[in-house]
Amino acid sequence: QMCEKFTVCQNSMEMLLHNNLNLPKVTEEDGNFLTFLSFQDKCLRKISSSLYTFQTYLKYIQETFISENQNVESLSFSTEHLAHTLRQMVINPEEVIIPDAATQESLHTKLKSTKAWTEKITIHLILRDFTSFMEKTVRAVRYLKNTRSFSV
Repeated sequence: QMCEKFTVCQNSMEMLLHNNLNLPKVTEEDGNFLTFLSFQDKCLRKISSSLYTFQTYLKYIQETFISENQNVESLSFSTEHLAHTLRQMVINPEEVIIPDAATQESLHTKLKSTKAWTEKITIHLILRDFTSFMEKTVRAVRYLKNTRSFSV
């Protein structure tokens, strides 16, 4: 929808130039995906922490992409619920990193300071990376569900 409505597409040079959002993702530091999954508790901690981090980005989208407010609000609620559920499955839930209010506010302020013309690109980048992260999360949860007795 973003691509059609605002002509913000994957190959946009502007979009590539402005991708300094530091969004959560599975990185090479985590090893390849199967190795990453072999450390089940670490995997759950990483996913849960990242989902909590995405909350600030989703709040920004909700405030900025007004026409989709209800959809983003639902997405944000579901993301928070999943983060909480996965956190409860970690051996030591207090090890899950939840950004504190000051960190959230600092990031939110940084996002709000983007120029109006890059707003759409920022929203697109957040949603694209969130989608990619959630695809990996679904695979991880399926893998963990098949190798460990828990229900999600």
